[in-house]
Amino acid sequence: MKIKLLSMSAAALLAPQIATAQVPDVCTNITIADGGWTDNAAQNGFVTNVLKGLGYEPEIDFLSLGVLLEGMQAGNVEVFLASWTPNSDATLNPYIESGAIMNVGYNLVGAQYALAVPKYTYDAGLQSFADIEDFYDELDGNIYALEPGNDSNNVIVQMQEEGAFGFDRFNLVESSESAMLSAVERAVQRNEPIVFVGWSPHPMNTRFDMEYLGGGDDYFGPNYGSAKVWTGLRPGYVEQCPNATRFFEQLRFTVESLSVVMSEILDNDANPEDAARTWLQENPEILDSWLDGVQTVDGQPGLEAVRASLAE
Repeated sequence: MKIKLLSMSAAALLAPQIATAQVPDVCTNITIADGGWTDNAAQNGFVTNVLKGLGYEPEIDFLSLGVLLEGMQAGNVEVFLASWTPNSDATLNPYIESGAIMNVGYNLVGAQYALAVPKYTYDAGLQSFADIEDFYDELDGNIYALEPGNDSNNVIVQMQEEGAFGFDRFNLVESSESAMLSAVERAVQRNEPIVFVGWSPHPMNTRFDMEYLGGGDDYFGPNYGSAKVWTGLRPGYVEQCPNATRFFEQLRFTVESLSVVMSEILDNDANPEDAARTWLQENPEILDSWLDGVQTVDGQPGLEAVRASLAE
């Protein structure tokens, strides 16, 4: 199923108003959803720094995927930055079609999301989704994934229900990101086989010598789970808040920038906002494209204001 990317021409049409008008009070406070994943925390760290520099008051709300989508539909959450396609299509498309969340553009391309194994397991012959059932005993009948309701888990549950690749025989071990990675760490230390949900950008790709499995195109997408990530806004936000919308439309991360910040969060227990701030201070040129035509809440040039806030 393909995500429908909606063209956000509304904000462009309103651009002349942005240059002179102050931001409406209703737009000053921005609730940003955090699904509990390190990549989402890194994204939110970047955005929080920029929004504060513009004079907004962002607030991070930690919510499961289902709850945050309902929150956006109700107007209680403004922004969600971690919508992966095609992986999340089955979960998110009904909300897009009902108008509960609006896709305003891809904030990351070149991502990856699929099942993975340690390199030694791959070398032992488990190289595709079709090979997993052959390793049932060695895997103790387990596939390790994220928290219940996560879009990757939903894909695996669908595969179980359809009996794809013999997945109906397997137990889906659902846990937090950190708990799943701890299970992978234990398996690697013991040189034991394990199948788990992997994605990039994420430090796991350098922390572990790992390989993504082929043959899951019908479920995780082609090219070993090649993915894009898009920015979602609540209904009515584009019309109410064109200045912030312009920023969100222009927001583009790189695999490298997110990986650096995620490594700081996971390896050094850094605060996401602090880690992202350090990266922005070292790479301020990225702000030029993010803040083109964006103003502060009181109508001043946004780029200069954010650069000044990062220098403090």
